[in-house]
Amino acid sequence: MTDTPPLTLARWASFHVGGREVVVDGEPAREVLFTPGSAPAMIDSNGTYLVGGMYGQVMVPEPRRGSLPLMLWHGGGLTGACWETTPDGREGWQHFFLRRGWEVVVTDAVERGRSGWMRIPEETGGIPVTITFENPWTRFRIGTGTPQDGALLPGNQFPGDAASWRNFIRQCVPRFTTTDGLTLDAYGALLDRVGPSVVVAHSQGGYFAWRAAQEWPDKVRALVLVEPASTGLMDKVAALRGIPVVMLYGDFIGGDPRWPSIRAKGVAFAEAVRAAGGQVDVVDLPARGIRGNSHMIQMDRNSDAVAALVQDWLAARSLWR
Repeated sequence: MTDTPPLTLARWASFHVGGREVVVDGEPAREVLFTPGSAPAMIDSNGTYLVGGMYGQVMVPEPRRGSLPLMLWHGGGLTGACWETTPDGREGWQHFFLRRGWEVVVTDAVERGRSGWMRIPEETGGIPVTITFENPWTRFRIGTGTPQDGALLPGNQFPGDAASWRNFIRQCVPRFTTTDGLTLDAYGALLDRVGPSVVVAHSQGGYFAWRAAQEWPDKVRALVLVEPASTGLMDKVAALRGIPVVMLYGDFIGGDPRWPSIRAKGVAFAEAVRAAGGQVDVVDLPARGIRGNSHMIQMDRNSDAVAALVQDWLAARSLWR
């Protein structure tokens, strides 16, 4: 529930892009009962499949003030839903940027959410990685112990009450470590369809954002990387020369077993981009007075404060009017 004024949309649509054909043969036919009480059907699994497609949803506000579409790319084990509504029911970054006049494009990456599925592992070469109810609690720098204990890190801004935690876990999905090539290709198809855009990417999505900017620098006009989990290719840093970048890091990093290394690698890559003539701003949110952020910055209770920082950064680069 919200008491904010209604949004006016000039257009709202969804679409699918990308994918390639895979032919399967030599599989035996089998009988399947699709619906209880119905008649069984014989299914022949041989034939042509389309693998690697990606779902996109676009909302265009009225009036429109962003000079380019703004894409929201999610992280590992999640879908585009992580940008839509927070686990405790507040408006997400999709709403935030729509309200400021940006055309917003939310996507579900390959093999996630509304992007459809392919036969695993025969055609995509891997098995899904799933997470337990407890796993993100410490891995995403939210609390200690388990969510059942309810011990948030001191000052942590993630909505960690029992109901909100269940809402967060409900949207987690299997992730695949063997579909990166398919996913990058699909993001390329997305950029081809939508055109030059600002890309806002979280965690694993940051890797794809770096790589997409390196492969299609004419289609990525700015990068906003929210705790990117990896970097682009060092031998292609020159491709990023004309693309302004901001990298955002939250709180509690120093005491985490993984994030000091992840952040250090990200900062080193940013320095390499700068050395090649690029523009990269690295923002530690606590140093800006925005404290208590978990890895899920866009869901934290102070998420609007971070979004406002992003908005100001984009406006300062003449991408908003």
